[in-house]
Amino acid sequence: MTFLEELNTIITACGLPVETGIFSGVPPDSYVVITPLSDSFAEFADNRPQSDIQEARLSLFTKGNYTKLKNAIVRALLDADFTITDRRYVEFEPDIGVHNYCVDAQKIYQIKE
Repeated sequence: MTFLEELNTIITACGLPVETGIFSGVPPDSYVVITPLSDSFAEFADNRPQSDIQEARLSLFTKGNYTKLKNAIVRALLDADFTITDRRYVEFEPDIGVHNYCVDAQKIYQIKE
């Protein structure tokens, strides 16, 4: 399973619609947009990477109270061995009436020879 597929599975299991990049349809009252942030190699010598580090921002948009949804996402990510690198309330977007809360998550994948 790829990084984005894994994130999609986790968010969907939290009961939230999810898309990558931008929500393409008419957005529901609560949804998540995944934006890839970085993809890098680490822990290498002799030009042989040992692991692949991938990171994405999960932007939660909701018209209701974001706290319960945020906590469910964070718990699901931690249970799936993701590292949370940042969490922050971004803003209330009055033009569409939603709260925006972001969770940045990364996962390290070991490269197999």
